[in-house]
Amino acid sequence: MALGTDWVLQWTALAAQAAHEHRVELIELDRAIGDGDHGENLDRGFTEVEKQLESATASDPAQVFRTIATTLISKVGGASGPLLGTAYLRMSSSAKEQLEPGDLAAMIEAASQGIQMRGKATEGEKTMVDAWAPAARAAAAAAASGADCIGVLEAASKAATDGAENTRPMVATKGRASYLGERSAGHLDPGAVSSSYILEAAVRAAR
Repeated sequence: MALGTDWVLQWTALAAQAAHEHRVELIELDRAIGDGDHGENLDRGFTEVEKQLESATASDPAQVFRTIATTLISKVGGASGPLLGTAYLRMSSSAKEQLEPGDLAAMIEAASQGIQMRGKATEGEKTMVDAWAPAARAAAAAAASGADCIGVLEAASKAATDGAENTRPMVATKGRASYLGERSAGHLDPGAVSSSYILEAAVRAAR
C-alpha cells in the first residue's frame, strides 16, 4: 500500500512527540560535546511545525514537507535547523502524492544528500549524516529487494539507530564537537540520535 499525505502528517506528529519526549536526553547529549541546546531547539521547532500545519491546508506530501522545512529553518537555532530544514526541502522535491517503496528510498536519499551538501559533511565525522546516510542505503536495498513501504522504513530506521550508536567511539571532525578533539569520543552525536528518532517516527506512522 502506498503512503500519502495522511502518513506524512502522522509522521510529523509522532516526530514532534519524540522531540518532546527526548528533549532532556538530547540536551544532555549535546551538553557533553556541544552547546546543550539541541533538545530544546528541536522540541521548539517541531512544536511550531505542528502549529503551522494546523493552520495550513495540506494537499499533498510535498506541500507538508515544504511547510516543515521552512518552519525548521526559521525557528530552530544552531546548525540543526538549516540541516533538517534542507532535508525536508529535498524530500519535498522528490515526494509524490502516493509514495511507493522506491519513492520512499529516493526521498530518504534526497534528504541525506541535502544534509551532506548543506553541512559539507561526510560519514564518519560524528554528525547527523552518520544516521541519514546508512538509512538511505538500507532503504534503497530494501526497496530493491521488494520490501513494502513499511519494510523500507523499518530498514531505514534500524540503520539510522545503528548509525547513531556508531557515533559513540568517533572523534568529531565537524561542528562544535570537533573543538573537543579526542575528548569527543565516547559520546553519542545528538543530531544523529534525534535523526534516528525522526526516522523511527516514520515507521510508527506507517504501521
